[in-house]
Amino acid sequence: MLELRPSCECCDRALPPDSSDAMICSYECTWCRDCANDVLHGVCPNCGGNVEPRPIRPSAMLAKDPASTVRVFNPDCHAALP
Repeated sequence: MLELRPSCECCDRALPPDSSDAMICSYECTWCRDCANDVLHGVCPNCGGNVEPRPIRPSAMLAKDPASTVRVFNPDCHAALP
């Protein structure tokens, strides 16, 4: 099950579970669409993989399986890119 992390790792923008702007890699590193496209150019700086839109968990399922509240923030995320 996806963690549904609450924020962009690059700019710390809030990304609630129903956000259509959340993007993830296969390790669930999470970014907003703007950072994923404009800063990272679709490449995860942590694993080198691609980023895709994060699925939205239906609200009825959030009560059973809530989203993560742990924020990961790395303002130097773009420095990890080759």
